[in-house]
Parts: sequence; C-alpha cells; structure tokens
Amino acid sequence: MVSEGMVALLIPIVGTVGLFTMIVFLRKFDNDEKMAMIAKGMMPPSKSININPANSLRWGLLAIGVGLGLLIGHFLETSLGFDDEVAYFSMIFVFGGIGLLSSYFLQMKINEKQQHKEE
Repeated sequence: MVSEGMVALLIPIVGTVGLFTMIVFLRKFDNDEKMAMIAKGMMPPSKSININPANSLRWGLLAIGVGLGLLIGHFLETSLGFDDEVAYFSMIFVFGGIGLLSSYFLQMKINEKQQHKEE
C-alpha cells in the first residue's frame, strides 16, 4: 500500500524526470529533422534570437504596475480596511493597465522619433 507521504515524494521526482525526458526527445527529434534536411540537400533554418525592445518595455512596465498594485492593495487593506480580495485584485488590474498604457505611449514616442530620424 502506498502512503500519502510516498505519493507526495514521488510527484516532484516523476515531474522532473518527465520534463527532462521531454526535453531530450524534443532535442533529438529536432536534430533528426535537421539531419534529414541535410541528407536531402536542403539547408536547415538557422535559429537567430531577435530581442524586441518593445516587448521588454511592455513586460517591464507591466511588472512594475503589478508590483505597485500589490503594494497599494496592501496599503488599502491594512490602512483603510478594504476587503483584501477587492483591494488586491482591483489595484493589480488598475496599475497593470496603467503600465501597459504607459508602455504603449512610450513606444509610440519612440516610433515617432525613429520616423523623424529616417526622414
């Protein structure tokens, strides 16, 4: 008979082994596909990583907004007696939205400056 403690111990072990196995097989299949393309005389596509600064700006400002939302939500809960779910969720959404809007407007300014430089 398997106890609950044994199952709780096996879950992370099986999850880690499963994740590792999946990564190994995905890498193997990717390599096999590239080798088959080379055997047929085709050039396998090169994987170049393009970092988009707009995405970094968007995610960074969203994270700052969510962090501020959590901070203000905590302040509303402790100081003003708001319900904790209302305080946290409303402030996370408000400040997260403000972060996304600010990233949009900053990106618009950056794009406008780049267009003026090109002209």
